[in-house]
Amino acid sequence: MNSWLLFIIIVLLGNYLLEQGISRMNLKALRNEVPEEFKDVIDAEKYSKSQDYTRVTGKFALIESTVGIVFLLIFLLAGGFNAFDIFIRSFQLGSIVSGILYIGLLLLLSSILALPFTIYSTFVIEEKFGFNTTTIKTFCTDILKGLLLSILIGTPILYLILWFFESTGDLAWLYAWAGITLISVVLQFLAPVLIMPLFNKFTLLEEGTLKEKVLAFVKKSSFNIQGIYTMDGSKRSTKLNAFFTGFGKFRKIVFYDTLLEKLNEDEIVAVLAHEMGHYKHRHIFKMMAISICQTGLLFFLLSLFIGNEKLFAAFQMEQFSIYGALIFFSFIFTPINILLGIAVNMLSRKHEFQADRYAANPAERGAALISGLKKLSLANLSNLTPHPAMVFFYYSHPPVLARIQSILQISRG
Repeated sequence: MNSWLLFIIIVLLGNYLLEQGISRMNLKALRNEVPEEFKDVIDAEKYSKSQDYTRVTGKFALIESTVGIVFLLIFLLAGGFNAFDIFIRSFQLGSIVSGILYIGLLLLLSSILALPFTIYSTFVIEEKFGFNTTTIKTFCTDILKGLLLSILIGTPILYLILWFFESTGDLAWLYAWAGITLISVVLQFLAPVLIMPLFNKFTLLEEGTLKEKVLAFVKKSSFNIQGIYTMDGSKRSTKLNAFFTGFGKFRKIVFYDTLLEKLNEDEIVAVLAHEMGHYKHRHIFKMMAISICQTGLLFFLLSLFIGNEKLFAAFQMEQFSIYGALIFFSFIFTPINILLGIAVNMLSRKHEFQADRYAANPAERGAALISGLKKLSLANLSNLTPHPAMVFFYYSHPPVLARIQSILQISRG
């Protein structure tokens, strides 16, 4: 057997077994007793519902990943990648256009495979637990808008990458890295203005005591914003959230309308203070820098595998191509991506604690933040007792109990 094929199969199965094992441990870690910190806000029935939600979504994810790995292995071993390549080459459209169509066709196939699971998750599971407010019209419109954006944004990016690697020699990875970095930065500014409004409606926060409290806090913190907005999150789900978007004087504060319904004004200001803590500690820029470095590493390693005949033989490819190397290298990069993901998640969890510390000063706001976190967790049916392995590998945020305990320690001095 081709050594690269053996390695890829081991990577795929290893990653699958890792996800399955951690998910099963996470399900077994569910406790019947309400955690002490939540006994003042949740009864046994509501807690049991959150447990059921974790079980149902966890088991469903296990099924989805199993179907995905089985399909991928069959497609790989049956020569599906080469069959698609032969089909695309039959149109004789040139290497770059063929590459865009080849990758697009594979992504379309992946999306079609995932669609039944998305439909079931949205209209059965989320509906069962009272989250789903998405209509069939909105669901279909979201898919079409997402597809259109993928074409409008993804096509030029992919064209640029393929052109660099075909035309600029040994330093192609460096040019590709610089080009993608520039595009990513531009999109960070354009997304709040051009992309996000395609999916949600943003409305200026109404005049009132909440707006006064938010503006007073923003002014006291010497924080420049363009405006305070509400977003129609209830259009798709009853889950709660809030976030900042944009940079510099274009920054906006955005509250889900569902958040405004469930949290009181002091809790909303405390949640805002947490988000502001991320900016004060420059977490957004740090994570962006890390993402840029990861992209550079990806392109550099990719350049080492361009033209690897054994790698192409592993996928039963009859002809070499840059676009094929892009796809096949992604399989090899998986172990590195897992390790990078662990490191980034560890840093992200550290950032969350730092943002909590910023928000928890003074102690009164810390108490409001704890109260807000509890309401957020209850409204979203969050798993209050995730297994440590699940947290270590996949959580970008610390478990809510760990955050509450940390805030209490800060409040006690």
